[in-house]
Amino acid sequence: MIAELESKNIGRVLGMLRKEAAGWDVPVVTLTAVSSKSPFRVLISTVLSLRTKDETTAEASARLFCEASTPQSVLELGEKRVRDLIYPVGFYRVKAQNIIGICEKLINKYDGRVPDSLDELLKFRGVGRKTANLVLSLGYGKPAICVDIHVHRISNRWGYVDTKGPYETEMALREKLPRGYWIEYNSLLVALGQQICRPLSPICSRCPVSGYCPKRGVSRSR
Repeated sequence: MIAELESKNIGRVLGMLRKEAAGWDVPVVTLTAVSSKSPFRVLISTVLSLRTKDETTAEASARLFCEASTPQSVLELGEKRVRDLIYPVGFYRVKAQNIIGICEKLINKYDGRVPDSLDELLKFRGVGRKTANLVLSLGYGKPAICVDIHVHRISNRWGYVDTKGPYETEMALREKLPRGYWIEYNSLLVALGQQICRPLSPICSRCPVSGYCPKRGVSRSR
């Protein structure tokens, strides 16, 4: 069994995933980015997606953006209307408050434009490193590594990194992963994680990159 995914193979592995992922459901935030090319929509969709299923996020985002697609128009809706539109995403009351706060800050401090700086994005309430990096990568096309539970789990399962949490994983990937793969890394691994490489009993028999994976931490697979 392979001890780890060797660095020389990462391009081959991601290329195989890129080919296979064309037939999978893509993460909803990626779909939002491709269809809208709007950093604001990527930001709000990512805020909505936290601890929420993709299908629910997609429906909530569509309802909200159908009525308001700019910071000013969201503010004109008011918090109650935003809350009603995004229900039943997880923590919808808190998210409605955060969305209103984000829009107010965008208008008052950034002239309505979503900043393209990690440090500036992290100043917004409800925006963590995952959200900020997705805005940079998918909203602005800047090299950034977004690490969520799928990216953390699979990167360690491959043995490509050996880390304890998402922040450590992001820092390790920044050191090891070639910059040309940074933007697509999250979307490919999230799609793989949702379709095949699940936390418990991954479907290794259907995985296109199983031959490169040492299956670290996997006690049972299908």
